[in-house]
Amino acid sequence: MTIARTRIKHSDTNIDSPAILASLGLADNADGTSPEWAMQGMRAVSRAWPLFIMAQICIIVGAGRTALVGNMGELSQLVPLGLAMLCSLCLWLLPGGRLAIRLKPQYQMWLICALSFATALLTGLWFNALPKQIPGGLFTPFAGQVTLALIALSIFGHVRAPGFVYCVGLALCTLSLSMPGRDILIGVLLLAVGGSMVLQARYESARRYSEQANTKRNQRAEMLLHDYEESGRGWFWETDRSGALAYISPTLERSLGAEKGALIGRKLTDLVNMGAADEHEGNRTLGYHLSSRSSFSDVAVRAATQGDERWWALSGHPAVNEFGQFQGFRGSGSDLTEMKRSQAEVTRLAEFDSLTGLANRLQMQRALEQAVVDARGGAGECALFLLDLDRFKNVNDTMGHPAGDALLREVSRRLKHVVGERGMVGRLGGDEFKVVLPGRADRPKLAVLADAIIAALSQPYIIEGTQVVIGASVGIAVCPDDGSTADALVRNADLALYAAKDAGRGVHRFYSSDMHAEAEDRRRLEEDLRTALADNALHLVYQPLVSSQSGQVVGFETLLRWNHPERGPVSPTIFVPIAEEAGLIGILGEWVLRTACAAAAQWPSTTRIAVNVSPIQFSSPALPGIVMNALASSGLAPQRLELEITESCFINEGEKTDRMFAQLKSLGVRLALDDFGTGYSSLGYLKKAPFDKIKIDQSFVRGAAMAGNRNAAIITSIVSLANALGMDTTAEGVETHDELELLRSLGVSQIQGFIYGKGSSREEINMRFAEMGTTAQPSGFKSSRPPRQSMLRSVAIHHQGQRYVGRVRNISAGGAMIEGLWNVPPETNFSIEIAEGMTVSAVTRWSVDDRMGVQFAQAIDVRQVQAGAPVRLAG
Repeated sequence: MTIARTRIKHSDTNIDSPAILASLGLADNADGTSPEWAMQGMRAVSRAWPLFIMAQICIIVGAGRTALVGNMGELSQLVPLGLAMLCSLCLWLLPGGRLAIRLKPQYQMWLICALSFATALLTGLWFNALPKQIPGGLFTPFAGQVTLALIALSIFGHVRAPGFVYCVGLALCTLSLSMPGRDILIGVLLLAVGGSMVLQARYESARRYSEQANTKRNQRAEMLLHDYEESGRGWFWETDRSGALAYISPTLERSLGAEKGALIGRKLTDLVNMGAADEHEGNRTLGYHLSSRSSFSDVAVRAATQGDERWWALSGHPAVNEFGQFQGFRGSGSDLTEMKRSQAEVTRLAEFDSLTGLANRLQMQRALEQAVVDARGGAGECALFLLDLDRFKNVNDTMGHPAGDALLREVSRRLKHVVGERGMVGRLGGDEFKVVLPGRADRPKLAVLADAIIAALSQPYIIEGTQVVIGASVGIAVCPDDGSTADALVRNADLALYAAKDAGRGVHRFYSSDMHAEAEDRRRLEEDLRTALADNALHLVYQPLVSSQSGQVVGFETLLRWNHPERGPVSPTIFVPIAEEAGLIGILGEWVLRTACAAAAQWPSTTRIAVNVSPIQFSSPALPGIVMNALASSGLAPQRLELEITESCFINEGEKTDRMFAQLKSLGVRLALDDFGTGYSSLGYLKKAPFDKIKIDQSFVRGAAMAGNRNAAIITSIVSLANALGMDTTAEGVETHDELELLRSLGVSQIQGFIYGKGSSREEINMRFAEMGTTAQPSGFKSSRPPRQSMLRSVAIHHQGQRYVGRVRNISAGGAMIEGLWNVPPETNFSIEIAEGMTVSAVTRWSVDDRMGVQFAQAIDVRQVQAGAPVRLAG
């Protein structure tokens, strides 16, 4: 370490400044420092100055003792001597700064010269004033001349300014002497030498103080260096000209597990992995700098260590000697490992989803942009899946967001497992996921993969000890058929996803061009729904609930209707989901509840009113308050209100669900489980959920009376379960008399369906109660029949050798409605040629004017009728 020349300061005075050294003749070097030979001479003189002072005192006392003894009364003769000694004292004090004179260095030098001149004059004047009896043999003239010559050569030869001043002062003093004695002149010279020695001694004292300060500064620097290395913030290294380590910080040796000094002599490049340098465009590597012997700063390198990855930042510069020859490198280093880890974490967070570990939206968009472009820059081939989880919001609402996060992580794991290496899986946010499948897209294989994803994600989950079941809907777009850019592909896959949701969820849909029109139609319908709510354009109808045993009306179910000014009647299955997605279901549901309670308050006290509650309403903490306000404002008794809740409302059992059930039951209202058997929950919730009724979905009722149908067995089990739990049962969608009789025989409590009428307005029901009371009469078809398809096809009808022409209006596997033959008696047997080469036997069951209903002797395949060639009727 190069130690700079020390500057000792006292106030604003600097004794060792270049100005003073130059004036003293000691700054002969080009850099302003004293030459070594001058410093050695100064040290020799400084050691001898006390002897010169003693000699000076002896000479003064010996030369003037007689005069002093004989002239003690003449005190004026002592004045020059006192002033001379005072000047000498100032010369001794001034260089050290003890007089605290705040002068610039050049002014201080002038003051030193003035004091030197004054000392010489005063000393000469004192000797001149002494009596003539002073012994003249004390110093011979020859000895005086030699002494003067030696002093001038050895001392004042290198102290140019003060030496010149002394010589001038002594010369003037000699010329003014009144007696020719040279002994006095020699005494004066010795006195001047003594003053000069005081000055040189003070300079030597200052030099020693400077050396002590330099030593303390070096020690402080070493301690700071040691503390810096021990803190772990950095370390130092040095190499020789061959690149071998000549010094390395002990802290680095310990961190590398090496013994002290074990790394000395090893190449610096052995400590780093030269192939793992952090190279960026425009940056040079460590190897380049070492080979070119150029300075470098903060070059990131990977340490050649085993186990955990470590990174260093190295800085260094080449070291040269006084002849400019390269001696090696000196530099420092610091640990970049934590910073590298932080950068890696930032990169991960920028490209990966922090919750699931999947690629995030940014990375998925980049992957899709790369997939839609081939190697030649044209349109590439790939497929895009957009996934949305069904009923995931219920999990967050009922079990909390931590449970929802756990579910998303499990969904991500299953999704990655199903897709595998075929594509990249990412999470867009919330419960939305994306899958990019590069390469040629085979639609049948894509359909199989989409179904596999839906099946895997629909399997039950165990979250916080509770079984959870959700679903998934998938929208698929294929490049380049459905778009040649990433944005177009995402937009079209999103439209396909909406189509999958509209299709009942839990399915996949490929994009088709007509989906744009459907999306626009959906947007317009949402705007119209908002307008209808503002204008009170929706209305309610009420469908009766009839006791299966007594035939009395025991209640009504509230049905929401919308008669669009342009579209006509819009089904609730269309606009209710739109209301849920648009955030309108809360306002709509509250209006329905208030209106239904107000209507039921005018009916007989034996009738109840049933109102459907959506999952979004059920999850709202405000629902109990809304129900209580509706009951209070209408005056309806709480036990007359029945809230119908679907299984999806409480798909995940938890404290929030139990608390909602308890709050609703505390109001005194009844709870009905709607669409039983069509959801995904287990039967476990029936053990503790406080339901008063189970509603059997119409999918189990329809066709139950037909031979060979298993729905009757399902209805029997549901009724048995409800009876065991003390609950009523209601069968929905009853349309025919044979279904009514079957349900009565199976013990169903209540009947709901077209057999007792469609929905009626509030005014119509009031008139019905006024005219008929609570009695209900069934009406409708006698028996169930399979679903029929409309058709307009001419057929040939053969009867007793006659051939007639008729037209089929609708047809099913078991029969058809035919027009063209008037007043055909029931139970008439026919042979009907439905299509070319397809003839079936049939019997008439009813006949009105030119229309008749026929029953086939054997079931037919309607698809074959549609595909078959028409019957040739000519000729």
